[in-house]
Amino acid sequence: MTSDATPTGLSSIEAVTEGLATVGYISTADISLVVYLAHHLRKPILIEGPAGVGKTDLARSAAQYLGFELLRMQCYEGLDESKALYEWKYGKQLLYTQILKEKIHHLIESADGLDASFEKLAGFQDLFFSREFLEPRPLLRAMEQTGGSVLLIDEIDKSDEEFEALLLEVLSDYQVTVPEIGTISAQVPPLVILTSNNTRELGDALKRRCLHLHIDFPDADLESRIVRSRVPDISARLLAQLVGFIQKVREQNIRKLPSISETIDWARTLVLLHAEALDPALVRGTLNVILKRQSDILEVASKVDGLVAETLGESA
Repeated sequence: MTSDATPTGLSSIEAVTEGLATVGYISTADISLVVYLAHHLRKPILIEGPAGVGKTDLARSAAQYLGFELLRMQCYEGLDESKALYEWKYGKQLLYTQILKEKIHHLIESADGLDASFEKLAGFQDLFFSREFLEPRPLLRAMEQTGGSVLLIDEIDKSDEEFEALLLEVLSDYQVTVPEIGTISAQVPPLVILTSNNTRELGDALKRRCLHLHIDFPDADLESRIVRSRVPDISARLLAQLVGFIQKVREQNIRKLPSISETIDWARTLVLLHAEALDPALVRGTLNVILKRQSDILEVASKVDGLVAETLGESA
């Protein structure tokens, strides 16, 4: 892609930050830089970090503010090329076979000999495995977009190593090879974002082809800005207390730390309940919004009084 084709939203690092902000994604300097470089260097982005810190949301937000189609491929164990690249339209091929069977006498009646008959039928066999009978899946669809797209390969760490190998051609050259048809190259290379929750180590070959970005839990200031962008009607007082409490919960010895998305859900919950400030009873009653394991809820519930007192004291 040439610089002349650069969308306005990707013309500078500042433009990326501003563009993401227009759709409610509060970016950091590191995030905006990697998105900018990914476009200009034609490199995929591999985003690692805990679940719920905004990895997938970055892809959605980038597609929204750029006006690109978002093509998402959710990874899982056993994912293969028929789900990721393409598959043949077997129903249509079967119908075509039936029609060919009914018309075969008419097709070869003028042929002079067996060789000539096979030659005539060979042309129809080529049509049988043509683009008309191909059903594109996310990877191939991304290659065929003429107006730009964001390709999200979500939770790549849940797929098999064999699937990683399948991705190498796509991520290196932005092309897909269909043996019966040939190589299909991207008219406009997609912005590719891969996410990983680090459930397994990814291969070096895949990592070499990507720009690396690690997104961790935000500090209190950034988390406040994120919540404000998604829950604009929350009061400044309640926002400060809510974020302060969440930050303290993440310091506790629990199995699943509350994510940013859960902080936003809790903010919406407290606004819906017309809360003006945190109190122990309110927090205990809504812990299931930010904590999703009973053992974690019990652990934090036993410390709520002290955590709330500390939070209110710091935000006073």
